[in-house]
Amino acid sequence: MTNQPAVYAALTADGEQVDRLIADLPPADWARPTPAPGWTVAHQVAHLAATFRLAAMAVAQPDAFTAMAAQLSSDFDANVRHAMAGYLAEPPEVLLRRWREERAGADRALASVQPQHIVPWLVRPLPAAVLAAAGMMELFGHGQDIADALGVNPERTDRIQHLVGFAVRTWDFGYQARGLETPDVQLRFELTAPSGALWTFGPEDSAERVSGPAVDFCLLVTRRRHRADLALTAVGAEADRWLDIAQAYRGPAGPGRTPGQFTALSR
Repeated sequence: MTNQPAVYAALTADGEQVDRLIADLPPADWARPTPAPGWTVAHQVAHLAATFRLAAMAVAQPDAFTAMAAQLSSDFDANVRHAMAGYLAEPPEVLLRRWREERAGADRALASVQPQHIVPWLVRPLPAAVLAAAGMMELFGHGQDIADALGVNPERTDRIQHLVGFAVRTWDFGYQARGLETPDVQLRFELTAPSGALWTFGPEDSAERVSGPAVDFCLLVTRRRHRADLALTAVGAEADRWLDIAQAYRGPAGPGRTPGQFTALSR
């Protein structure tokens, strides 16, 4: 798509990266367990397919999306299982095709609106560009689970800047997911991009600071690595607490990952 907004192009590229992980998988490998308890590679792909279907609906059919969202259960995990069920009933070759169709549908829908266009979503309405960044968060986290199941290390590029910005925007989700009061502080983030560039967010004079590699930051906020295995540092009591609870999604926190769980793989 010519002149595609950067976040839309990044979402497409990240989707293609995940697709390359699964494109030639033998059928048996779709049943491989991933680090998410009870989830196989097929579960990860089914969840991504369902998420991209919802994203396309939110952009292209906002009234239908709003009506559907109003019918969702208060049980987050039950909603996730229900959304995946139809995809998981398919054999791997059909699931692969459907994942590609849902991703392409979301890409087309987003390309039809400006990045600042407001669309409905599960938590609250948000700009289309932010929805695309949320999609990148889903691809990063679930793609990492697939990569871990297959024993490979995904290549990370400066495209993750969109995910970093999304995680900074949603920095309070970790508190909300645990029923904690969000503190009246402003965190400063100083993160090193894969290219070596420095990305900064938040007030420069904040006493509460988080710094380190941006890739590690993304692994933290998607809860795909324990903070003990990441090169992130905190200055200030609240910044240190935040590293324990950080997440860039509003669902239940879940158990996360344990220290040393991935010693056989590099970050």
